[in-house]
Amino acid sequence: MHEIKALPALSDNYIWIINRAGDDRVAVVDPGEAAPVQQYVAQHGLRVGAYLITHHHGDHTGGLDALLAEHPAPVYGPNAESIQIPQLTNALVGGDCLTLDFLELTFDVIDVPGHTLGHIALSAPDMLFAGDALFRGGCGRVFEGTAEQMQSSLATLRGLPDTTRVYSGHEYTQKNLAFARMVEPDNTTIAAAARQVDELRAADNPSLPGTIAEERQINPFLRWDQDDVINAAQQRAGQTLATPAAVFATLREWKNAS
Repeated sequence: MHEIKALPALSDNYIWIINRAGDDRVAVVDPGEAAPVQQYVAQHGLRVGAYLITHHHGDHTGGLDALLAEHPAPVYGPNAESIQIPQLTNALVGGDCLTLDFLELTFDVIDVPGHTLGHIALSAPDMLFAGDALFRGGCGRVFEGTAEQMQSSLATLRGLPDTTRVYSGHEYTQKNLAFARMVEPDNTTIAAAARQVDELRAADNPSLPGTIAEERQINPFLRWDQDDVINAAQQRAGQTLATPAAVFATLREWKNAS
């Protein structure tokens, strides 16, 4: 049995802590700062068994140096960003399988370029650590890649099993669902999700994780092939959009400006 804990960090990041009942070692996903992890492991008498990094941005790696000085452990992350993440000890590429014996978990490594060129996601049964590739109701900005790359990456994630829980890097869900309602104002599933998320946030609880099944219903960036989303994007663009990537690109530019 695994427990996955969200540690709020910085302004709106989450650091994810994974541990297994009966073992005091944890995996730390995307430690953007050290203090939340240091406090959590000290409070609960835990040790760090591994650090898992999805991409090189500082709000996902900024705590590594301080944590490694106090809690040395292997650092797993994207081979394509090894220059930007000098702390990496174990470089990963898409198609790799990463087994962490202390968790009794094996992760499939998925290349998801777009937000950054080397971004990876880590998938295990019923869990996905998506970094900034996929958020609940949204996706990351396309900083280094292309819209075509990002849409292709999201298509891969969209194909994961329905029950996959999505652990993302930021608490952006309320803003994401507000945009989703602009795109699909008549989508009652989005409206219901927004109400549930408002209740969670009012109680200071994380809105995450969502599930892949839910994302297919509420996330405009996974709904490029739905008529209502295509029509909204075409109205926004003022022209016919002939490909999923073109629909995605229009949605992403619309979200950036909203």
